[in-house]
Amino acid sequence: MLKVLVVDDEPPARTRMIQLLAECAVIQPLETVGQVGDGVAALEAVERLKPDVVLLDIMMPGMNGLEVARHLAARPEPPAVVFVTAFDEHAVQAFEVQAFDYLLKPVRQERLAAALARISRLQPNEPRLEEVARKLGDARTHLTVSERGRMILVPVEEIVYLRAELKYVTIRTAEREHLTEESLTSLEEEFGNRFVRIHRNALVARPAIQGFERVRGAPDEEGDSGEGHWEVLLRGVDERLAISRRQWPAVKAATKPNG
Repeated sequence: MLKVLVVDDEPPARTRMIQLLAECAVIQPLETVGQVGDGVAALEAVERLKPDVVLLDIMMPGMNGLEVARHLAARPEPPAVVFVTAFDEHAVQAFEVQAFDYLLKPVRQERLAAALARISRLQPNEPRLEEVARKLGDARTHLTVSERGRMILVPVEEIVYLRAELKYVTIRTAEREHLTEESLTSLEEEFGNRFVRIHRNALVARPAIQGFERVRGAPDEEGDSGEGHWEVLLRGVDERLAISRRQWPAVKAATKPNG
């Protein structure tokens, strides 16, 4: 039996979807396990209810459906996602090319039943709609981390820096640190407008940069000072991060008032 979660910011749309699911239940064994009205609540509900299917509205305030799907994709066993969309004809064609499921508002019972039937036949290794979300979505507003078996959302605007260490990347906010297995390179590609690379293993949020300070190098055996390096001063944390000589010109240019 499929367990279904309904996500839509409009209460009448959720009510209508639940009615359609009741009609589909006559021919397709399913259970509506919950309904929520925003993206963050959707992620919390998935964590709590463990649905097999999420009927996910795309156009929602705050975290939209595309970002929700990307966070769900990070789960070890993500639910199948069916987007509910009022996208125009060209965007719908983009879904059709990928042969993934979507529901075009106003949703028809026959179309919903067909989507659920296809999901019931999904194989474990079959690509799912989250890949389309990744291709069509903009940069996320949150990063997903797993701690003690719980999924935690870290707002990107609160991140001071990202630093690669061994197989993990440390996410540093003013309050604490988190770890993610996402690569620093992929994070730079997605959030390059907000972060600047200061070292091969570190990205710093531009709004968190308070200034720079030149640090003299350690003296050599003859007492002569070494070449030294620049460090970045950060708002919200006491740490200073070294800027590599290779990155210093780019960092200086990227943080100019008109840069």
